[in-house]
Amino acid sequence: MNSTKKELSSQQREELLSVLKARFEKNKNRHKELEWANVQAKLETNPEKLWSLDDMEITGGEPDVVGYDKNTGEYIFYDCSAESPKGRRSVCYDHEALESRKEHKPENSAIGMAADMGIELLTEEQYRELQQLGNFDLKTSSWVKTPSDIRKRGGALFCDRRYDTVFLYHNGAESYYAARGFRGSLRV
Repeated sequence: MNSTKKELSSQQREELLSVLKARFEKNKNRHKELEWANVQAKLETNPEKLWSLDDMEITGGEPDVVGYDKNTGEYIFYDCSAESPKGRRSVCYDHEALESRKEHKPENSAIGMAADMGIELLTEEQYRELQQLGNFDLKTSSWVKTPSDIRKRGGALFCDRRYDTVFLYHNGAESYYAARGFRGSLRV
């Protein structure tokens, strides 16, 4: 893979940092006790992570800092868009599911898109953590990382929020819907 593909121009970098800073300052409840200057310093030394964050932004994820791992020194970003990111909907779960469809194949899979973007699908636990920071996926749903024993049997998991409750569901991994996408995480 061409490494220059995963680097932003200085103008793109400045625009993204401006958007991320504004979101960070607007949503202090997501990252109490963290300072933007420290986040920005870390981002500026990780151009490939900035590229991933830009992809998260372009596809409608509205990434924001949701935590800091003291053990690794990494800031944790999740997609914080109100609904599942628009640019990542109508995808089945993974490549195997995509290949199993004989007709009406979606253009991509959640796992494939996440890998291309350099991010990870949220786990069920991470999804529930996100829901502690606000009300997300009130009209949409999001694929979550599925345990291998469920995936081996053809299933995949997704979550949403209805009736002020977070629900975990299952579906065939090859299914896809206009209102289902995926949320990602990135550690910087």
